[in-house]
Amino acid sequence: MGYVVDVKSTHLTTSGDVFAGPARVLAVYYCSEGAVGTIEIRDGGVTSTVLAIIDVPKGTGTEGEDTVYQVEIPGNGLYCRTSAYAKLTGGVDKVTVFYG
Repeated sequence: MGYVVDVKSTHLTTSGDVFAGPARVLAVYYCSEGAVGTIEIRDGGVTSTVLAIIDVPKGTGTEGEDTVYQVEIPGNGLYCRTSAYAKLTGGVDKVTVFYG
C-alpha cells in the first residue's frame, strides 16, 4: 500500500517555493532546454538544508526539443519540515513538483 495523502503540485519556471509549510515531496517532473543543470530540493528556502540534488543531463533531442523526465521519490518522499523549495540551475526551465 502506498503513502496515503492528498497530492498537490506546483509548477515553477524559476527557483521558488513549492509549498510554504511542512510537506513531503513525492515526485519531480522537469523540462530542460538541452543544457546540463540540477534541481535541488531544500527544506526552508534558497539558503536552507539541501535534501536532494537531481542531476539533469544534456538533452539528446534535436535542436529546439526539450528533454523531459519524471523522478519518483521512494518511500514516503522527502520530508520538508519547514517548507519545500526547489532551486533550478543550468538548462532546467520548467519543473512540476508533486507533494503531499
